[in-house]
Amino acid sequence: MKNLNDQQKGSLLAFVAVIFITPDSLFIRLSNLDTWGLVFYRGIIPFFTVFFGMLIVYKLNFFKILFKSGFHGIIYIFTFSITNITFVVSIQNTNVANTLVMIATAPMLSAILGSIFLKENADKKTWISIFITFLAIIYIFFDSLKLGNLYGDALGFITAIGLAVGAITIRSAKSKNLVPAAVVGKLFVALFALIFIETFDLVENDLIIVPIMCIMCVAIPFVLVTIAPRFIPAAEVNLFFLLETIIGPIWVWLFIKEQPSLETLIGGLVIIITIAFHSFLKLKNS
Repeated sequence: MKNLNDQQKGSLLAFVAVIFITPDSLFIRLSNLDTWGLVFYRGIIPFFTVFFGMLIVYKLNFFKILFKSGFHGIIYIFTFSITNITFVVSIQNTNVANTLVMIATAPMLSAILGSIFLKENADKKTWISIFITFLAIIYIFFDSLKLGNLYGDALGFITAIGLAVGAITIRSAKSKNLVPAAVVGKLFVALFALIFIETFDLVENDLIIVPIMCIMCVAIPFVLVTIAPRFIPAAEVNLFFLLETIIGPIWVWLFIKEQPSLETLIGGLVIIITIAFHSFLKLKNS
């Protein structure tokens, strides 16, 4: 990483994070836990995993870093907690493709918020990429709308807003390490789920699926995604999340036959090509 410039570091971190995240929707579908049981374990397992890892690396400086994050840390704890809850509830209440299409609006929202609050106007290439992918999202959305549920779709869009606000918060506090704030956010998610949870029992496949999901698809990515906006603009980080829009439903289709429509596949292909071309140009210029 030391030999990479900021553009390369940020792009690599965001790309690896999203690759880890892509099977997440599949694991949620495969689990037999109720919604709030899932939310609880997706909060508590990543919390302990990353918390103990950071204690080993930073020791008691973990708490110093947390308190130094100040107002930015408070905002990030709030937005991070909200998105972690709304994502799971959305997946449980609508088609996977619908949720991921809603989340795919995050780059556009990040670019708008970045222009307003950070005066960090995205370059022409990024705006063109956002525009093309947004058209692809609309194309997918109109086909998948009839398969979904308004409640689940609305929560998916709230997740996108949370991702955008969170990325802008990290970008505005580039000198601060907000990973400890994200760890606290995970604890808040688990505590909130305790209000509604019906059972803590992990039975049969859940004994394997839930821990793997919580570490591979939640703990590792949230650390990488929290670091990435320190190196590249928030809109560019969230642009990588569009990969999940197509890859996530494919995982679900392959394993449990929740088949994405032809429109989802076509729109997803447009998204992947656009992201690949955009990333190539940005890395070449850097």
